[in-house]
Amino acid sequence: MRDMKQVLIIDAPPLFREFLKEKLSAEKVSVEMAQGRRDAFTKLVSLLPDLLIIDMAIPIREIIEFLTKKHNDPNASNIPIFMTGPIISREQVALLAQYNVVKYFNKPIKFDIFFESIGRILKTGFSIDITPCILEIHLNNNVIFIEIAQGLNREKLALLKYKITEIIDQNKLTIPKLVLMMTDLSLSFVDGANLELLLDNVISDSRVQKKNVKILSLDSFTKDLVEGHSQYEGIEVVTNLSAVLNTLVDNTDTNDIADLISDKILTPTDDVSQGTVQMRFYSESGVLDADDAVSDSNPKIAIVDDDSVTRTILQRIFTSINAQISLFDSGAEFLMATNKRVFDLVILDIFMPGLSGYDILKTLYNKQYKSPVIVYSNATSRDSVVQALSLGAKRYLIKPLKPEMLLQKAVEVLHSRI
Repeated sequence: MRDMKQVLIIDAPPLFREFLKEKLSAEKVSVEMAQGRRDAFTKLVSLLPDLLIIDMAIPIREIIEFLTKKHNDPNASNIPIFMTGPIISREQVALLAQYNVVKYFNKPIKFDIFFESIGRILKTGFSIDITPCILEIHLNNNVIFIEIAQGLNREKLALLKYKITEIIDQNKLTIPKLVLMMTDLSLSFVDGANLELLLDNVISDSRVQKKNVKILSLDSFTKDLVEGHSQYEGIEVVTNLSAVLNTLVDNTDTNDIADLISDKILTPTDDVSQGTVQMRFYSESGVLDADDAVSDSNPKIAIVDDDSVTRTILQRIFTSINAQISLFDSGAEFLMATNKRVFDLVILDIFMPGLSGYDILKTLYNKQYKSPVIVYSNATSRDSVVQALSLGAKRYLIKPLKPEMLLQKAVEVLHSRI
């Protein structure tokens, strides 16, 4: 009788395979790999593992052939199976269940649920870091933008290494450039090990040169740690987006800095959300399951603008997606409402009597109010855009904007919370 629990992983893509092996091995679980049905069945009957993890990389008909062969083997028939793959029908899930497929995980996988489920099957507790952390990643103009907020979660930092490599491979980036946007984080020496893990994982792919990594942070500890460690020499910590733009992004053809930041940087031009790795966990508060699309709900949207015409236009636009609209003509009125209500999205003007949009952003930041904010303003200066984004705004849009474009940007932000 073996001492360690054993898992056999079949037909998993290389990055997914390596991540699983790293995590499971750290939990003292023996991991074996197999590629192809013949190799998989040979290892299955010889190892008789405690769990099978199968990636649906082949048609379901061929999967059923393998499962039938396993089902007919008296020694292997009762071994539980996890499967990962694209969304399939309920009928197909029911069919797989007949062959002892106890869990089917749609890609991209939410790994906290995934590992929790593995722990239940193996009857062992997995150490999962539950530190609140929002980690979003997208590619734009061959620059990989990584936004980190709330905290540093070791599970997500481990995932990040594989996600970066996946993006580089999928988009054939020869000279990848990375921007870490960490203005929401205030770190201290107790975060040192996690910050080092973050940096090590960001530069773990040999194609990532440290001179092409920029960190946008207002935090002195981050700057001191980076500059104090020789292994991070070349990584630059900057305090404003302008420095990032000047060193990584070609903006010679763009006169409007607002367009450059809002459209070229903060809006992805390539979809990186459908790979193997899901950077948001199911267990995060306020995060919907992937099946609960925004179109299937009634998002609660706050519109904060002192101009009645603008409020009416925005109300009409967002009513088209069945949103629940709350209108505020002053910042003070809106902030009072945030004491009792949580909105899925806030549309915010900058220049208003009394409290300005900047004042509101600062207050939301200080009270850790997590609703995403889109600034919709007449202000077009570089300083206005940079200040708003540095205070936590997700998008900066310039008035007036075509209704369909404004709606598209809002839906992008709403979906990014999933």
